[in-house]
Amino acid sequence: MASETYVIPDHYQDLTPAEPLDQKTLNKMVWRSLFLQASFNYERMQACGWLYGILPGLEKIHTNKDDLAASMSHNMEFFNTHPFLVTFVMGIVLSLEQNKVDIPTIRAVRVSAMGPLGGIGDAIFWFTLVPITAGITSNMAISGSIAAPFIFLIIFNVVQFVVRFWLMNWSYKMGTNAISMLTENAKEFTRAASILGVFVVGCLTVCYGGTKLGLLIPNGTTNTATAESAVVTNQSLEAGDYDTYLFGSNADGSQGTYKEYTADAESVTMLTGTTAAGDDATAAVTDLGNGSSSITFIQNVESAVNIDIQSILDGICPKLIPLGITMLLYMLMAKKNWTPIKCICLVLAIGLVGSGFGLWVSIW
Repeated sequence: MASETYVIPDHYQDLTPAEPLDQKTLNKMVWRSLFLQASFNYERMQACGWLYGILPGLEKIHTNKDDLAASMSHNMEFFNTHPFLVTFVMGIVLSLEQNKVDIPTIRAVRVSAMGPLGGIGDAIFWFTLVPITAGITSNMAISGSIAAPFIFLIIFNVVQFVVRFWLMNWSYKMGTNAISMLTENAKEFTRAASILGVFVVGCLTVCYGGTKLGLLIPNGTTNTATAESAVVTNQSLEAGDYDTYLFGSNADGSQGTYKEYTADAESVTMLTGTTAAGDDATAAVTDLGNGSSSITFIQNVESAVNIDIQSILDGICPKLIPLGITMLLYMLMAKKNWTPIKCICLVLAIGLVGSGFGLWVSIW
């Protein structure tokens, strides 16, 4: 009994180059590329979505049904690349299919093209475009702009659709030459894009990382000369009730008095202090003419002294805690294979627990 397993041939039966694909077909395949991951599976990854996207072109190129079957079969093999750059591989493969190149060659080109695009696409979109766009629009959203999420979606989708359509047309016209042009510089391009992405993430960490310690260590008390205002009777001033709040010591060490002030204002020293706002203030007396006076007097207020750990950290390196959290998350993802979801849950737990125990600024 003969085996029913289909064996993919090395050559197409009809080796006559097909007519170039029209723009409508190319555009149709770009739209179909949106479904690249619609049937993603761990056996062939994006293979079903890949074949669905490229099928309109294959149907026009291969009028021989056996050749179409062979082409569909080898295009159903394992495939995995960046979903936004897949049209680049489509254009290359279609140009080879159109010229009826050997099937093993088409397979090899497809595999060699899909690999580098994964790293390049991640560097362009996930490490550069998304952090920059999301960083800017998130700041707008925090400021209350309702247009922020729409601006993010518009920028992100305009860029990705422009890239999809441009790559399809460019790579199809360039044919196999495009592969060598891009893959030869793939390492440098990916490195440059990655450096830009790291630079942007560092800037976002400094600008938007707002985690601060709320930890204060008690360190005794201190007296502060604080200025206050009041309206008092002239009788109480003459009785000396406010002398110690208004006047300093004289040259002979005696306490300055209101009587000396009324006799010669220059003969006494007015006390000085600071207002509640931190401004310098000097004691003063203004007679209101109705038996009362408006005075600015100085009194010593005892206040607690605390060691602010956050101020010490800021003196060492501003934004040290946001930097530490960023490095922690990087280590967990790079060294421990943590997923972003796990990292988000960890940050949420640290925030809630730390705030509850007073480590961070309280949110309770």
